[in-house]
Amino acid sequence: MSLPLHRMCIGIVQRPTSFVCIMDSILFRCSLNNPQPSMIPFIQGVNHELIVQKKSWCLFKVHGKPKKYQYYDYYPPRNEVPLDSGISKFEKHGIEVKHNLEKDVKFDWGCDDTLGRVASSDKEDAKAEANDDNDVWEPDEIEAISSLFQGRIPQKPGKLNRERPLPLPLPHKVRPMGFPVVKKHIKTSSLPTVFSRLSRSKQIHKDPVFLLNLAREIRSLPLDQDASSVLVRWGKFLHKGSLSLTIRELGHMGLPERALQTFCWAQKQTHLFPDDRMLAATVETLARGHELKLPYDLKKFVSLASRSVLEATARGFIRGKSMDLAWKLLSAARKGKRMIGCSVYAKLILELGKHPDKDDFTISLLQELAERDTLDLSPQDCSAIMKVCTRLGQFEFVESLFDWFQKSGNQPSVVMYTTVIHSRLCAKNFRESLALVWEMESLDCLFDLPAYSVAVKTFVALNDLPRAVRYFSKLKEAGFSPTYDIYRDMIVMYLLSGRLAKCKEVYKEVELAGYNVDAELRSELLQLEKTILSRV
Repeated sequence: MSLPLHRMCIGIVQRPTSFVCIMDSILFRCSLNNPQPSMIPFIQGVNHELIVQKKSWCLFKVHGKPKKYQYYDYYPPRNEVPLDSGISKFEKHGIEVKHNLEKDVKFDWGCDDTLGRVASSDKEDAKAEANDDNDVWEPDEIEAISSLFQGRIPQKPGKLNRERPLPLPLPHKVRPMGFPVVKKHIKTSSLPTVFSRLSRSKQIHKDPVFLLNLAREIRSLPLDQDASSVLVRWGKFLHKGSLSLTIRELGHMGLPERALQTFCWAQKQTHLFPDDRMLAATVETLARGHELKLPYDLKKFVSLASRSVLEATARGFIRGKSMDLAWKLLSAARKGKRMIGCSVYAKLILELGKHPDKDDFTISLLQELAERDTLDLSPQDCSAIMKVCTRLGQFEFVESLFDWFQKSGNQPSVVMYTTVIHSRLCAKNFRESLALVWEMESLDCLFDLPAYSVAVKTFVALNDLPRAVRYFSKLKEAGFSPTYDIYRDMIVMYLLSGRLAKCKEVYKEVELAGYNVDAELRSELLQLEKTILSRV
């Protein structure tokens, strides 16, 4: 009997309109009234398909078009119940289907109308659903469902709280209103097509390659020819300030006469002069080449000259080693209440500091610099002034300058740290020197050879042998060769601790490095060796 039922099911699926004839068939009715145990699941599936096809056929008669039913048309979704740990009873939604024929869908075969049979079965389903609403979950069912939520729900890999990036700005909203215009500031070096459209004058008047080649062309002239023979050909392409680079290059070449000829020619050109940049370059070049003399009325010169010309003159005298002239110029500027840049003072202090017989001039410049309300010094200038102050014993000025540099928001360099540590060592402030070493370590500052040298000297002064040995080893690991002062400090440390073997080891390193140990240190080593042998 299973073969006809199987064929009937296929017919229902393929031809939905033929379900009424199949329902009225005697064979199907007998199969439902007297089912075999093995056919119960199959008959239940056929009953469910008949209900679906029946409802579709009814809608087709009313609307003319069958409706495709979904799962929730027959089994409406239950309302979500919030989880609460204090509730031990849950309502049971849906219809419990057991594997027996009595609980499945039933048809009223006594009714003549086939639609009435299915309607009666729908009423029975509604009654069963109403009765099931009063059911309560059993404890083992609650435990089985709760165990599903005890474990962690697996997440997708990646960031859980992923922030969505901001949308890109739209071009039509970012671009300002108006018609497009030609760009005013164009990098001619990166745009060769635009560069070719510019005039020849705009192409070369600031081109350093052209201006340096112009200086080389002037240098190659014979001695009897003037620099104007070259400048005449290019004069119409030059602007104000163009020849300042050419004049400086002639000064580097050691040709102050050619620089003066270039300035004299430019002085006659109305489109090139007056120009303070070219005048300052000429004055600096002549002063460096000892071709410039101070005027007799220095007071009038200071009052009429611009600040750039005064600073260029002072720089030229300093680079030309004319310290007396530079000192006179700064003294006249101070008396005339003219302000000179701090960098000029720093350069003059550095040069005067190399001559011990001019310490008085150096100290007066330092005092004058300290009286200023504002300072404009580069890190190199600060380090240079600190070195001179350390040699002169002006340790307070070193500390005040270092504090000013840090309060200005600048980060000291390794050179400045080394200079300040050396100044504190000379002032016998060993604890302050150690604090600065730890500050360098905290900032991950890369030590150089002078920095390692002052660090080792600090630990030697504090009689801290383990740290001195550690920094001595780090110095070698960094690839530096210790100086004789470092070797001597380490030998002295080992002598004070009575470690003769280490003294001999460092002594051999000193000899291999090519240094000659002084007689005093050698005698101390011999004395220590005799003392140890006498004890044995």
